[in-house]
Amino acid sequence: MSVPARAYLSIGEVLSRLRTEFSDITISKIRFLESEGLIEPQRTPSGYRKFTTADLERLRFVLLAQRDQYLPLKVIKDNLDAIDRGLVPAKSVGAVATPRLASTDGVLTSDQFASDNDLRLTRTELLTASTLTDEQLTEIESYGLIAIRGRHYDNDALSVAKAVAEISAFGIGARHLRAFKTAADREIGLVEQVTTPLLRQKGSESKARAEEVERELASLSIRLHASLVRAGLHRAK
Repeated sequence: MSVPARAYLSIGEVLSRLRTEFSDITISKIRFLESEGLIEPQRTPSGYRKFTTADLERLRFVLLAQRDQYLPLKVIKDNLDAIDRGLVPAKSVGAVATPRLASTDGVLTSDQFASDNDLRLTRTELLTASTLTDEQLTEIESYGLIAIRGRHYDNDALSVAKAVAEISAFGIGARHLRAFKTAADREIGLVEQVTTPLLRQKGSESKARAEEVERELASLSIRLHASLVRAGLHRAK
């Protein structure tokens, strides 16, 4: 969906908004930061830059990092990459960025231009956030409990990794968790039996309906699974 024209700011308007906070900011500086890949404003058909609010906040983040932390552009760019992947940037050079949900630092000020992005973790970041060892991660990957998507691990991979790490504290190894994967695959199959016919229908409403049914069935499946485990444990007493 196209964004209304006035949702964009010209480079002059961006300069005006930033100048009260950064007195030395210039159009040349903004263009330089763009050439270095720290901001990527869109262009009009005639070539004029179009800045969104997210671009403005991203630019403010860069300028604050330069002014208050004296960070070089490479480090700032790495921090922006971490934010784009749903992480809180490392606090020191050489440290590992952490997922927001694993951070105790509260809300990141730069969330305004990263809130819509899915979490994307490197292997090292996943290990750090979940406390799994590399050997444990390799093992649960071999059992299909976690899969890398492209070059990164997502929110689901982190949730599984953290759960496995906590379960392993009770002496339960990854090989014992294959039953969970098998059960989950069967539940997924049942949900897909219901949603697949909906997805085959034409129109955006059918897709939205399929997504709604998928969420509802997934929630009910989790409730049923938890209830059955709880009931079984009660009977065993």
